[in-house]
Amino acid sequence: MELTGARWRKSTRSNGSGGNCVEVADNIPGVVAVRDSKDPGGPVLVFTPGAWRAFVGSDPVGR
Repeated sequence: MELTGARWRKSTRSNGSGGNCVEVADNIPGVVAVRDSKDPGGPVLVFTPGAWRAFVGSDPVGR
């Protein structure tokens, strides 16, 4: 998948102390891409917009 035009932004849930940082690119039609901000050249998870909404809207560990 071609992601060279992706505009990455850091998640508002990421902390500023160097851990738990993710970046999201949602400017590519039909795709939401997620990567570790500490490893921008590393692997990328790719979701459909519907799957991404379901993922971020889920209740982690029943909390």
